[in-house]
Amino acid sequence: MENKKTNHKKNMKKKKGLTTRIFIALIVGALLGVILHYLVPSGYVKDKIVVDGILYVVGQGFIRLMKMLVVPLVFCSIVCGSMSIGDTKKLGTVGVRTLVFYLATTALAITIALTVGNIINPGVGLDMSAVESNAAEVSAMEATSLTDTLLNIIPDNPLGSLAQGNMLQIILFALIIGVILAKLGERAETVGNFFSQFNDIMMEMTMMVMSLAPIGVFCLISRTFAGIGFTAFLPLAKYMIGVLIALCIQCFVVYLGLLKIFTGLNPVKFIRNFFPVMAFAFSTATSNATIPMSIDTLAKKMGVSKKISSFTIPLGATINMDGTAIMQGVAVVFAAQAFGIHLTPMDYVTVIGTATLASIGTAGVPSVGLVTLTMVFNSVGLPVEAIGLIMGIDRILDMSRTAVNITGDAVCTTIVAHQNKALKREVFEGS
Repeated sequence: MENKKTNHKKNMKKKKGLTTRIFIALIVGALLGVILHYLVPSGYVKDKIVVDGILYVVGQGFIRLMKMLVVPLVFCSIVCGSMSIGDTKKLGTVGVRTLVFYLATTALAITIALTVGNIINPGVGLDMSAVESNAAEVSAMEATSLTDTLLNIIPDNPLGSLAQGNMLQIILFALIIGVILAKLGERAETVGNFFSQFNDIMMEMTMMVMSLAPIGVFCLISRTFAGIGFTAFLPLAKYMIGVLIALCIQCFVVYLGLLKIFTGLNPVKFIRNFFPVMAFAFSTATSNATIPMSIDTLAKKMGVSKKISSFTIPLGATINMDGTAIMQGVAVVFAAQAFGIHLTPMDYVTVIGTATLASIGTAGVPSVGLVTLTMVFNSVGLPVEAIGLIMGIDRILDMSRTAVNITGDAVCTTIVAHQNKALKREVFEGS
């Protein structure tokens, strides 16, 4: 018993150590980036060796390590999650509750964004000469139609879906396998054990990769700030402020309010426990890369059963894009005001519906929200060229909205776990 307590304390120290190192890497990396941008003159050493050399290679190398984990981890997690829930009726209940939560919060998020946008008026008085050649790049982007998005959920070649990383198709295929394995029971015990053991292997690999997180975060943040500094924010300050205010309302009012109402857990403690994952999501700007860390943190610090989180977290990383919806909502108001286009109340309803449905097909990778934004703009007749105005500063906002996205996933998972009696409150209280 004494040994178990000692090991638990050691694990807690180790976890706190990693949390602290990630946070320090975030701050120091930002400082280094600002120094490189303002104090170090451009040249071969700075641009080619440091920024586009060391920082780029190490940062992207870490992202690739995380992406390497995503497909096998999500596939095995969904199979094991749906298999361990066992009861098809219970699985359906968990799935429906999760889906309703995700879609409802996304619709609420874009409503908040449109409201904030109309209060701040980010596009009023904007000098349209600021439109750059980015517009041509945006015009070349293609948005997926709603019908294609729905059909694309069903894989015509599951192995191809795994190879290409089509997350919705992978989730559906894995879900079906897990349900069948649960139904067959002992007749498919060998296959079930294989997925369980392979899932353990992927979790162990995740911990190995996560030990490199401080280095990866440091390089990613440094390169971001070295490239944009602070001056890139000034011309579009009101737009940025609008997005950030809406993100804060969604994260700290909506999410934490729902958490308190449905579970009674302390919201401040929840954020404190989950902050390392938020910081990691901020630095990587990809929801998919945070999947393993989210599942692990929810289990060890929140007391959420992996039976629930291994299903809801990968699903959330694919369809729960509240932060992206917020960006799209403020961007709609921004573009309409910048180009002098009047939007009717019905146009706003159309934006809410389109952005909510578009979030289902949005991949959890950096800046993909700009692609689906073309669909939202087209739905109300806004010029796609307007996206060229915001591309220059989208990276920092992308980082912020990713942190909000994964926080929404975690809150939903905790609420669903509580409703299904799969939440150990003593773990949360003792962390």
